[in-house]
Amino acid sequence: MNVVAVITARGGSQGLPRKNVLPLAGKPLIAHTIIAAQEAKLVGRIIVSSDDEEICLIAKKYGAEIPFVRPAELATADAAHIDVVLHALDWLQSNGDIPDAILLLQPTSPLRSAEDIDGAIQLMISTGCPAVVGVCPVETHPYLTYKLDDFGRLSSFIDHGLRYPRRQDLPPAYTLNGALYLNNCSSLRDTHAFQPLGALGWIMSKQRSMDIDTMDDFLVVENLLLGLASEASCD
Repeated sequence: MNVVAVITARGGSQGLPRKNVLPLAGKPLIAHTIIAAQEAKLVGRIIVSSDDEEICLIAKKYGAEIPFVRPAELATADAAHIDVVLHALDWLQSNGDIPDAILLLQPTSPLRSAEDIDGAIQLMISTGCPAVVGVCPVETHPYLTYKLDDFGRLSSFIDHGLRYPRRQDLPPAYTLNGALYLNNCSSLRDTHAFQPLGALGWIMSKQRSMDIDTMDDFLVVENLLLGLASEASCD
């Protein structure tokens, strides 16, 4: 299957300015995602979609392609990710590359591994599903959440029929982690959805699902990476 990875990295960032190029454990943040995609065996091509010159230079340095500059209207805080990916797909197809699937990778998930990428692609190949999305276990189970009425009275957010639900009795629950979105190109064009009907989940640990949006997030991930590097050097 011809899979093209599209790494989306605009220059503007509200939560953490210039986060895509900030040095994380010795490498720019975006480099960690490029390297994971390069180490994956089932990715055929790696493209970075960006409007920012510095991001483009760093991406090229680490071996990604920069075949186009993202249009300004697709580089705003309000621009939809689906439009950014469809723009990349349009460019690919107009230049003779007709991929079977597009793999959206966001640089803010630097702990996603090459094994996660290959596992998601293999899952699509083996099942023929229209999409595979990264998920991880929820921190707060939906059965343990509540709502308040106009008088402040509590009731379960989900009518699960359990008076005092014990954690060990709860069914597994997952949330999208944003680390990977793998979509069949035909489905993507038809539905304009990263999670169409029939999408499968690729389960990842909470650690590999960590997302960087703030400086606190950045420091937590950096300390984790430095700790892992230190353990590896000791081995």
